[in-house]
Amino acid sequence: MEKKTSKNILGTNLISCCLDPVTGYFRDGFCNTDLSDQGTHIVCAIMTSEFLNYSALKGNDLITPKPQWQFPGLKAGDKWCLCINRWLEAVDAGKAPKIVLESCHKDVLLYANLELLEQYQFKE
Repeated sequence: MEKKTSKNILGTNLISCCLDPVTGYFRDGFCNTDLSDQGTHIVCAIMTSEFLNYSALKGNDLITPKPQWQFPGLKAGDKWCLCINRWLEAVDAGKAPKIVLESCHKDVLLYANLELLEQYQFKE
């Protein structure tokens, strides 16, 4: 059975967020989700030290490796599929990292409008 391709917030096929480190709820490089993903890891973000420290202060240490969860620990510059609610909290706190729109799952639009997302768009 062929895997169905998810769409991104722009309405095109979802592209990989990152394979080094391998991100995504399913650890396949994509910010895909399903009902088992209670954190809704659908935002492809580029980590900053400011965000990583903010997340740690909020109780989610993304810096320390956790091999039992296939989690390598993150550093500034890494791309990672974040929980939409944590990213929105970081927006409100002025700590949100830039995002890759083509790699953000379409379900992000259930939480935030495109105008807000475009303000945080990473441009190479």
